[in-house]
Amino acid sequence: MPADAPTTRTQLWTVAELLQWTCDRFTREGLAEPRADALHLLAQALGCERMQIYLRFDQVVDEPARGSLRELIRRRLAREPVAYIAGRRGFHALGLDLSVDRRVLIPRPETEHLVDWLLEGLPFAPSPVAVLDVGTGSGAIALAVKHARRDVQVTASDRSDDALAVARDNAGRLALDLHFARSNLLADLEPPEFGWHAIAANLPYIPTADLAGLQPEVRKFEPHLALDGGPDGLDLVYRLVQDSPAALAPGGRLLLEIGVGQAEQTRAALAQRGFVDIGTRRDLGGIERIVAGTWPISAASPQR
Repeated sequence: MPADAPTTRTQLWTVAELLQWTCDRFTREGLAEPRADALHLLAQALGCERMQIYLRFDQVVDEPARGSLRELIRRRLAREPVAYIAGRRGFHALGLDLSVDRRVLIPRPETEHLVDWLLEGLPFAPSPVAVLDVGTGSGAIALAVKHARRDVQVTASDRSDDALAVARDNAGRLALDLHFARSNLLADLEPPEFGWHAIAANLPYIPTADLAGLQPEVRKFEPHLALDGGPDGLDLVYRLVQDSPAALAPGGRLLLEIGVGQAEQTRAALAQRGFVDIGTRRDLGGIERIVAGTWPISAASPQR
């Protein structure tokens, strides 16, 4: 039972009672999704799937499981994200269950829109098709692409050795064959002879001045290296837009996840660099979240 629950030593707690108590506590603390968080943590304490909770409402919970739940609640009340507490996060496809910890950002649903758009435009060809995920973090984008298209050569790069270690672990556990490289954007990468057909990136895009105002789950626990995008949030985005034509195949696409209010600047940067067919995808909240452009087939690519 939770440490501060009003109870006696001999009181019995059912699954339903613990779920309600935890949900009420999280609500009082102002957590954004109190019931979802309570379900996650109770399922973890009981060693079952969330949906099984509803089939076990009348089950009495023993002290070892209540002790586990107490510790999980303590961590959540300290504003540690549920994904870090659980050590995993589902992404994009059934079975794509990623290990995550404080070395990497937690994959978010907004990034799934980037994966979907990338896959829609990816060619099927007798010659090799190659994709690069820049700033891979947990490997979410690269692994989702490889999961959907086993024929594609996927490279996952990051400047953080810690992040690459997490991504490699996920690839091994999911039996997905990726190439990994340590690189600051494109600086240390050797493109395929024919160039990458798509370069995808969910780079840091939070303006430096906004970091202090982020939710404590993000500010206190997620790596600042993966959050801080410089004064306007777009430092790394601009650099990748500038450098990517030298690495793209003719007709290749650059797809970028960006923050609120950054779409117009990103489109302008792509247009100024010479990209065509520039477009935007909105997330489920209606925010312009993904901006993409195509390097023209007729353009002379800079020297690789």
